[in-house]
Amino acid sequence: MTRRHAHGGAASTPTRARWTWLGVSAGVLGIVATMFTSPNVGSDQVGPEAIDRLSRGQLQLGGALGYATVALLLVLAASWRAKALTTTRGAVAARVVADGLTASAAALSLGYGWKLALALYMPGGLNENGFTTDGQFVYFMLNDFGPFIGYLGVVVAAGAVAWLSLRDRLVSRWLGLVSLIPPVAVLFMSGVLSIAGFPGIVGPIWLIVAFAGLSLDRHGILGTAKA
Repeated sequence: MTRRHAHGGAASTPTRARWTWLGVSAGVLGIVATMFTSPNVGSDQVGPEAIDRLSRGQLQLGGALGYATVALLLVLAASWRAKALTTTRGAVAARVVADGLTASAAALSLGYGWKLALALYMPGGLNENGFTTDGQFVYFMLNDFGPFIGYLGVVVAAGAVAWLSLRDRLVSRWLGLVSLIPPVAVLFMSGVLSIAGFPGIVGPIWLIVAFAGLSLDRHGILGTAKA
């Protein structure tokens, strides 16, 4: 696919998409907000006493960066809808990409919101007397997998990109193979090991790799492939 000048109709060199770097940014922020600020106290048989071992500042930072990640995912989904070329053979899968990103943004609004709520109610927070330690522990439990589960929509989007590549030939083959990894890995980890939060491990990493690849390589779905 090539773009043509409106005045002459002559073919021009395809330009690379720049909006795709939003996906890279969302992946980087997602890793920091999810993995590096997770309220892990590093012990078994965790109870309400674990609240005293948490870093409120770390939780607050994670929640704030998480909200920024949500905003980036929403803009990324809208940009995909507006700028990704949806041909007849790739229309459904292309829409699934945008819908998956939007679904993750919705779920992560809750996941990162619970992280901010924990920072709000734990000792040192603005409403530290709002809940007892047992009440604060409820928010701690929600944070165990909350932000991680929210990336399931991103994993579904990865599967759709794999389809666009391997079935519809609208994305480069290497990116299609890479995009198969998240859904297969999540299916194994959930179906065999009952691990609910694995989407939060592979989802942000896939965002970085996939959207960097969409930015730097040429793809039919974006109108950047050579004629």
